[in-house]
Amino acid sequence: MLRTVFSHSPCGIPNYARLVSVIAASTMKFSIPRQTRILSAIAAGAVALGACSQKSDAGAATPRTKDDSGEVSRQTPTTSATTVGKPAMFLAGDTARPRLIAGRNAHDSVSFLSAIRRGQKALDTWPVEKNPLPGAVLPGKRIVAFYGNPLSKKMGVLGEYPVDQMLSKLDQTVAEWKKADPSTPVQPALHLIAVVAQGAPGRDGMYRLRMDTALIEKVYGWAQQKNALLFLDIQVGKSNLQAEIPRLLPFLARPNVHLAVDPEFSMHYEREGMPPGKKIGEMSGDDVNYAIRTLTQLVKDKKLPPKVLIVHRFTKKMVLGAPSIKPTPQVQVVMDMDGWGPPWLKFDSYRDYEVTEPVQYTGFKIFFHNDVKKGDALLTPHEVLRLLPRPLYIQYQ
Repeated sequence: MLRTVFSHSPCGIPNYARLVSVIAASTMKFSIPRQTRILSAIAAGAVALGACSQKSDAGAATPRTKDDSGEVSRQTPTTSATTVGKPAMFLAGDTARPRLIAGRNAHDSVSFLSAIRRGQKALDTWPVEKNPLPGAVLPGKRIVAFYGNPLSKKMGVLGEYPVDQMLSKLDQTVAEWKKADPSTPVQPALHLIAVVAQGAPGRDGMYRLRMDTALIEKVYGWAQQKNALLFLDIQVGKSNLQAEIPRLLPFLARPNVHLAVDPEFSMHYEREGMPPGKKIGEMSGDDVNYAIRTLTQLVKDKKLPPKVLIVHRFTKKMVLGAPSIKPTPQVQVVMDMDGWGPPWLKFDSYRDYEVTEPVQYTGFKIFFHNDVKKGDALLTPHEVLRLLPRPLYIQYQ
């Protein structure tokens, strides 16, 4: 069967990328030399598949240029029937042929193409917010956020470096995204874990530590220095959003402060009785809808611009009943691909948990350290921008 697949041009094989993705997953049962031979053949097929796309456009007589990443792109008219009416989260970078940077392996290539193809198929049915309210951040801007907590160097870039160095690094990262997609303005942000899950119970037995007002104000001041947004992230532990969101409302009443919730550390449903960190936690669509309702009422009462709500996700069960999540005009919901690992795993996670169960907008998380543990280069903005729908929230940890 493998000889049959790889001896033919992928141009004539329907769903080629999906087929080789299945084959690649099955190679794990083979010996290392055989895995290498199969993945090499898959890589050759992936290259040929790109050539097929190039041939299909050969009669268009459109000029070719190189973008800032050195990739060749086809400059297609903006009035093309394939682009008219599509929102910015789909248009950005659409003229560029998908390509990974040099050094990615065959598994990365197959997963990359598979994620893009799944996104392409989903575009016509993807929920699109029509006429966002005045002051809405999305989809007019792309948010680039630094995540962590200043009390810990191990929880993310926000606390890893002295503040001036961290903010300078944020400036550099924002500039990279501006260069990669000049058509979409970049909005910098700081993403503070304001309620931190704990491995041991506190006095109330809730396995979470609430950051005090002084710390939140300090990070808010850092954000102000860069005209950045501030996201307050909640890891509930054995508590719940009903207990944790109300105490943050005074901060959320500020126009430039938004909310994030992290199901990884929500020890409910099948995780009841377990301490955070032992198993990946779970939230339900109802939990997220509570957050949406609370923010919606806050926006209405205080006459605020719409809030952004980030929901972290990298497994199916992290968000139970995701299709039941209902954004409102006052609350823009981002499902953020929060997993770390090699590129192929991140592409698979984006395809399976963000694209497959669409809510409204998507995000993508990049780990400065964990993503490169096995020698992989950090994903570049150009690579992430090839995914469909285009992630509009980018988080660095």
